[in-house]
Amino acid sequence: MNAMLAAALAIISQGGRVLICEPGGKAPLTRFLPNGVLSATDNPELASRWWRHEPNGNVAMATGHPWRDVLDIDVKPGGTGWPAFHRLRAAGLLPEPLVFVGTPSGGGHAHYVGTDQACGSLKRHFIDWKSSGGYVLTPPSVVDGRPYTLISERPEARAQLNWSSVRQFLDPPKPVRAAPHRASVGTGIDHLAAFLAGKTKPGRNQALFWAACRASENGASEVELHELYRAMQFGDGFDERQAARTVADAFRTTTRRTA
Repeated sequence: MNAMLAAALAIISQGGRVLICEPGGKAPLTRFLPNGVLSATDNPELASRWWRHEPNGNVAMATGHPWRDVLDIDVKPGGTGWPAFHRLRAAGLLPEPLVFVGTPSGGGHAHYVGTDQACGSLKRHFIDWKSSGGYVLTPPSVVDGRPYTLISERPEARAQLNWSSVRQFLDPPKPVRAAPHRASVGTGIDHLAAFLAGKTKPGRNQALFWAACRASENGASEVELHELYRAMQFGDGFDERQAARTVADAFRTTTRRTA
């Protein structure tokens, strides 16, 4: 029997779905698979017809539940996924795979029990994830004259791989920056600050004192009161230091009044 067909039928017999791809390539043959991976089959008669018409077609398997997920370690001119793979192993994030396949480029495919996780890619780390809706080539497929080869097989290994944990470990989320301080709701700081921004000489200091007293009476803290003069027009003896003193005086006045 044709070796490619034999491999395809073995996958089907174990519960997987197969695709026939271009000889020497990775793309599904659209004359047999008009919808790509969605046309993958678990029908041995249909698979036999495919390889009867194209005996050298490469073998691929659809990934995800109920078959297998695959962690794809890439090797490309710009870099390799092996450092990321070894970091993941050292961190205890990679369970023992069911199957490990060597790829023609020098990379690898680690097979795990299939899930409904989405496919993903960490291009900066040269790592891909093939699960629901994906597919990978399998032995004895050949690309660029080099075959996919079975490195190890452990049928007793039944672990699943959590792609989200892999992604967060290799590309942790950026820390959230604290939002700029905003005055407490209900203190009137925003409206009073807008009123003060339009004040010109004379009377700016007196207006600031009045506004600071009102905001303080509404529950604003002393720190929040300093937001009142951020947009005020300074000059002619009225500067930011004077404004800060005025706000502090207003706060002391209102707190004595309510004590």
